[in-house]
Amino acid sequence: MLTTDQARDRAADIVARAVRAGADAADAVYAADASTDVSVRLGVLEDVGRSEGEELGLRVFVGRRSSSVSTSDLASAGIDTLVERAIAMAREAPEDPWAGLAPADRLLHGAPPQLDLDDGGEVEPAELKALALEAEDAARAVSGVTNSEGGGASASRHVWALATSHGFAQGYATTGYGLSASVLAGEGAGMERDYAHHAARRRNHLDAPAEIGRRAGERAVARLNPGKVASGPMPVVFDPRVGASMLGHLIGAIGGQAITRKTSFLLDALGTEVFAPGVTVQDDPHRPNGLRSRPFDGEGLPVSPMTIVAEGMLETWLLDSASARQLGLEPTGHAARGGAGSPGVSSSNLYMENGLLPVATLIEDIGEGVYVTELIGQGVNGVTGDYSRGAAGFRIVGGEIAGPVAEFTIAGNLLAMFRQLTPANDLQFRYGINVPTLRVDGMTVAGG
Repeated sequence: MLTTDQARDRAADIVARAVRAGADAADAVYAADASTDVSVRLGVLEDVGRSEGEELGLRVFVGRRSSSVSTSDLASAGIDTLVERAIAMAREAPEDPWAGLAPADRLLHGAPPQLDLDDGGEVEPAELKALALEAEDAARAVSGVTNSEGGGASASRHVWALATSHGFAQGYATTGYGLSASVLAGEGAGMERDYAHHAARRRNHLDAPAEIGRRAGERAVARLNPGKVASGPMPVVFDPRVGASMLGHLIGAIGGQAITRKTSFLLDALGTEVFAPGVTVQDDPHRPNGLRSRPFDGEGLPVSPMTIVAEGMLETWLLDSASARQLGLEPTGHAARGGAGSPGVSSSNLYMENGLLPVATLIEDIGEGVYVTELIGQGVNGVTGDYSRGAAGFRIVGGEIAGPVAEFTIAGNLLAMFRQLTPANDLQFRYGINVPTLRVDGMTVAGG
């Protein structure tokens, strides 16, 4: 795998070739990754996988016309052919008045921030196998667990670089490690499944395998013999594992393309109260070891921590350069690039700040409600905000979490759900999107 400097130079080289061949402007992305995955089941090695790849993506501009191409053929002759094809395609493309590189005066200059995203480690398959076996063994040791879907462990390294024809060329590397266990409890038609998983940038930051396995086993056993929940309006409490999806819906609604295309239920919400006053949402690309940390965005702009929702008020859209130009605004440093195509937008380490209440206090006044630990299906309309998803979890009765329930639906509208949302004070940073336990009043629950 190339070093970050070599990756940067590789991206800069194809940009220079494109300009020499007649492009008015160009940018290029180089991406390489190598990963090893091991899976076990019932104490026996099931699979070992190794993947390696590298790709170059090139975007060229001829006036206001542009095209994007990508290749895994990195031989010099192949790259020259790719450049010629990209420029020919751009000359035939329709004009786009908003297309173009990011503003030159906004580019990141100097050394990028050091975010400690690459531990430089190599993990042998035998070590990954041992970790996966330990996690699965701990899960199977939980009383009530009767079968296993397996344990898994993975290690990867990724190198990414971006170069533009107007003065940007940088790269960075990340490592990633994952560990999981998934088991079943009960017998026959009454079996229930659950899992536990942890991911980290550094190997020594992973949870202990025994802890991951124990958590998976206890979750599966807790779901045995689910009952039915009554239908009607009631409070719904979201476990942090699934509550993070609320912020996913928010980000989808405030991305530049959704706003410019007028396909967002928050289209006219900028500067207005969209959550209750106690809710604040932050995006922090500089979080050390963060799963979504990055030193610059997909167009070469600097990134910085940003408040997206402040005490309930929506403070910003998330904009790449094209959508910013169309809206008459400035890009926000949230551009994201794949190997081919124009930039989109994405958040980095997104999280909702802690509320004031412990979880027990958050639910103590709920006479009848549900605590959701699993969401099923994708019944969310990003244009209207209508929300309807299958769910499983536990009843809340008299302010206490009671027995498991399954096969019910929760429904509402995200506009109302956001305003009725109350966060607890148990935030932990474990995922790319993190939230504390969330309570949403007034949702419609339909029992099976």
